[in-house]
Amino acid sequence: MDNNTYITFHILPFSSNAINKPLIAGIFSAIYLIAITLNSVVIALICLDVHLHTPMYLFFCNLSVIDICYTTVIIPKLLHILLSGNGLISFTQCFTQMYFYFTGAGAEVMLLFVMGFDRYVAICHPLSYHRILNKKTCVLIVVAVWISAFINSSLFICFLIKIAFNKVVTIKNFFCDAIDIFHASGGGSSDFFILVYSELGLFGFFPLFCNVLSYVRIIRAILRINSKEGRRKTFSACLSHLIVMITYYSAGTMDYMMPFSDDTVTIKQILSAFYTTVVPMVNPLIYSLRSSEILKALQRILRIK
Repeated sequence: MDNNTYITFHILPFSSNAINKPLIAGIFSAIYLIAITLNSVVIALICLDVHLHTPMYLFFCNLSVIDICYTTVIIPKLLHILLSGNGLISFTQCFTQMYFYFTGAGAEVMLLFVMGFDRYVAICHPLSYHRILNKKTCVLIVVAVWISAFINSSLFICFLIKIAFNKVVTIKNFFCDAIDIFHASGGGSSDFFILVYSELGLFGFFPLFCNVLSYVRIIRAILRINSKEGRRKTFSACLSHLIVMITYYSAGTMDYMMPFSDDTVTIKQILSAFYTTVVPMVNPLIYSLRSSEILKALQRILRIK
């Protein structure tokens, strides 16, 4: 640890061509401003409007908080690198960024699982919904999600910090990611990949598997509804979560399962950019545009008849 504090990481985002950097910086600046604005509006609406004080919107509010943290951890430093041309980042800065990135990633995955469970209870056990997901239970769930995310990130960083690095480590990515750092270090043991794939199984595929089982039961419940309009409305109630889950998991899975080589660097960076910056920007749009309650809350706040 004492020797590692003198290590410098050199981040090479996207392309070394200086002509492209202002354009890339402009794109990410727009993504960041839109993401912060939309998610902040969603948080404000849910906090201010009592009609939105329900379990579903409590989880949605926390998702917006996570998305703000996601983009804030990554994009401002990326903009500094692109505009200044200085891709050097200290050991402390790199591991701090990685710590909060893993915290956000863990919290988002667990929250998507909780939101899927919320939709399952609402559709398959509607009469028991308020008993199962009462206010106290929902608060405890949210607290457990954040505590678990922080603990998991701490354990992961404690393992990674023991790797012996060279004095300058070149990272072919736009932020400090564990797998890129491990490959760039040129060392380490197979225990690291055991840890990574254990993490993917516990915080990735297990929640995804549970969500798939939930949606199998949800679809069965929807098919038992007699009216076509009833089936459409019920399916629409969980469509937003389904879209968000598919986009997040598909990009993340392709990124982490793709072989690490010079030929895949650009593709992996594009996939990383999609689920770490683009998805947090479109999440509030997906939920808000498909939720009449959000639009009504906005009208009430703005006093629009």
